[in-house]
Amino acid sequence: MKKDIMFSLDLAASESKKFLFVSSESKITRFVFYLDISKTEDGLTVLTPRLDGTDTWASHRGDHFFIKRRSDECFNSEILACPLDKTSATTVILPHRPSVNIQEMQLFSDHLVVYERENGLPKITVYCLPATGEPLGRLQGGKTVDFVDPIYSVDPSESQFSSSILRFRYNSLRTPPSVYDYDMNSGISVLKKIDVVLGGFESANYITERQWATAADGTQIPISIVYRKDLVKLDGSDALLLYGYGSYEVCIDPYFKASRLSLLDRGFIFAIAHVRGGGEMGRPWYENGKLLKKKNTFTDFIACAEYLVEKKYCSKEKLCIEGRSAGGLLIGAVINMRPNLFKAAVAGVPFVDVLTTMLDPTIPLTTSEWEEWGDPRKEEFYFYMKSYSPVDNITAQNYPAILVTAGLNDTRVMYSEPAKFVAKLRDMKTDDNILLFKCELGAGIFQSQE
Repeated sequence: MKKDIMFSLDLAASESKKFLFVSSESKITRFVFYLDISKTEDGLTVLTPRLDGTDTWASHRGDHFFIKRRSDECFNSEILACPLDKTSATTVILPHRPSVNIQEMQLFSDHLVVYERENGLPKITVYCLPATGEPLGRLQGGKTVDFVDPIYSVDPSESQFSSSILRFRYNSLRTPPSVYDYDMNSGISVLKKIDVVLGGFESANYITERQWATAADGTQIPISIVYRKDLVKLDGSDALLLYGYGSYEVCIDPYFKASRLSLLDRGFIFAIAHVRGGGEMGRPWYENGKLLKKKNTFTDFIACAEYLVEKKYCSKEKLCIEGRSAGGLLIGAVINMRPNLFKAAVAGVPFVDVLTTMLDPTIPLTTSEWEEWGDPRKEEFYFYMKSYSPVDNITAQNYPAILVTAGLNDTRVMYSEPAKFVAKLRDMKTDDNILLFKCELGAGIFQSQE
């Protein structure tokens, strides 16, 4: 393989354990080689050639490879199958659908499990496969797994290839992490394990809901909300913590966090703004929140905050916001844009000096990040990034109370970025609100989360 600083390598075994897949990937392109484990002397063979902007994942069952492929035309992905002895003869078995995003596939000896997203929520669809050796055509009649909450998070778990039991992990804003076994023949789910939460926790005490805010361009932005039903008044007097991320096509699904109960049990409302730049609503959701459309992430978050105030979930005086890493960029941007909308802000290891970092290719990950933010060596990206980079847009105005954290050993967001942000805020802001800077001396980006 030719060396390319934008790409990295990934290795994975097929569920059948008969093939090893070696993938070369950047932020937007992925192509796959395969190795027959029983014939390692044959070496690697190309399964999906490199096509810039096309992303492929592969697995194996019987006499076919299965390929999940995303391209500009099939932006929410499609699933193909091809014979082992003629990989160029692909057949579409699950076509692209504009309203359903295929995220992942999991193969079994008799079934194909597809992890998808529709209307901002994850779903699992199970398809029966024909016997090995029989023709593979377009799949029909998939079964959808039912879940117990209106909004939730679900992820694949380790399952046995030869089994008819699908194991998956499940949780929601009010349901602790759980493990379910789903019988793909009968369609019945069985709860196998649920985390114990101490302190008299009762999930029935909490209400979860999905609301939609209208963005500046008319786009509907989903918001996930949880609160304790016996403590919240919904008259504008409640305190609310709004969380956001909105980058890298990451889906911040409604998830359970035991430490959050301390807030909820004191009458707080917790909400997640599923802004563009994430992947909650499919691939276009991501595309419309990156590069020269990055500001949609920030205006979407502001629209969600304004909606929550308008609908009396809280008031401006009771609205707190939080984000980490790229979500910290979001927090830094919105407090520059609308500082009077928020009472307090928490920016965890925030990526706030966008321009300086993206101009330095010697910093780890910078070159691979150009596909996310843009290459500021090009004029159009330079001035666009400068127009929202938090450090470059601090002005002499009042700001909310702010906590900024950093990790001394963080190689992704170097501690100098948040330190520079705090120093400039202290120099320029015109209020007396508290501004705290906490640097974890032994932590990197993943150790300084709390």
